[in-house]
Amino acid sequence: MPRPIRNPKDLYTGVIYAVVGLGAVVIAHGYKMGTATHMGPAYFPTILGGLLMLIGVAAIVRSFLQPGEPLGGFAYKSVALILGALVLFGLLARTAGMVIAMLVLVLVASHASIKFRPWVALLLALGLTLFCVLTFVKALGVPLPLFGSWFGG
Repeated sequence: MPRPIRNPKDLYTGVIYAVVGLGAVVIAHGYKMGTATHMGPAYFPTILGGLLMLIGVAAIVRSFLQPGEPLGGFAYKSVALILGALVLFGLLARTAGMVIAMLVLVLVASHASIKFRPWVALLLALGLTLFCVLTFVKALGVPLPLFGSWFGG
């Protein structure tokens, strides 16, 4: 007897999308919806959550129709490195500043890739740091110090 689920990757991806979309809709439920011309605080999360749920349902349906590869092992090391990089960014952003926090974020997270190359990671870190400083701190005025209190900023 063949398995009804032909593509487990699509199934789990669809479930994740549907759950996140449902979560957004449930959280936004208590806020005022508004209209398309006068949006309330619930409007955007409800619409986006609904779209995520639709994408999730489509992926779940596709998992029963199209064949796919079985799931591989879970990449614990990669997940830990990415989550650790985000935590480090949060801890360093105010005290070390945006520049150091971004460099650490990209360099630590890049170790999660099986294609990690130190010089590529360093170039990416420098480029993303420059982009984020110009975009968020300079253009949008996000109140993050470029160099924090550790460096006299």
